[in-house]
Amino acid sequence: MEEDLELVNRCLNKEADAFAKIVDKYQKPIYNLGMRMFGNSDDAEDLTQSVFIKSWERLDSYDSKYKFFSWLYRIAVNESINYSKREKIKQSLDDEPADANNFFEIECEKNDLSSKIHQALLGIDINYRMVIVLKHYMELSYSEVAELTQIPEKTVKSRLFSARQLLKNILLKEGILNNE
Repeated sequence: MEEDLELVNRCLNKEADAFAKIVDKYQKPIYNLGMRMFGNSDDAEDLTQSVFIKSWERLDSYDSKYKFFSWLYRIAVNESINYSKREKIKQSLDDEPADANNFFEIECEKNDLSSKIHQALLGIDINYRMVIVLKHYMELSYSEVAELTQIPEKTVKSRLFSARQLLKNILLKEGILNNE
C-alpha cells in the first residue's frame, strides 16, 4: 500500500482515486471503533461516513510530522463523542428507546459473556467508554490514548480505573460477576 503522506499529497493535488485508497485502508478500524462505541451497525456506518467527510474537508490541516492514522483516529474520537451527545438529545426528544437492531444481540448468540460485557460498556458514560475501547479493544498504549483523547496520561489511567470500576459495578448488579 502507498504511504499515507503520499496519498494525502495526492488528495491535495485533486487526484480522485487517492482518497478512495485512504478510505479503503482505514474504513474497517473506524467502523470497528463505531461498533464498540455504539453497539449497532447503523451508528457505526454513520460515524465512519462522518469521519471520512470531516477528514476530507480538513485534509489540508493535517500536519505530516504526526502519524496520519492518529490524526484520522482523533477525528473519529471527536465524532464519536459528538454523535453520542446528538443521539442523547435526539433520544430524549423522541422519548423512545434506541435502535432495536442491536449488534450485541446478534453477538449474544456467539458469545453470551462477551455480549453482556459489551452491553454493560454501553451503559457507562462516553468518556469512560472511550478509554476502555481505545485501551482494551483497540490495544493502544496509555500515551496513544492520551494523544487521541487530548487528556494527560495520568488522567487516562485514572479514567480507565474509574471506567473499570463502573463496568464492574454494572456486571455485579446484573449478576454477571460474583462479588467474591
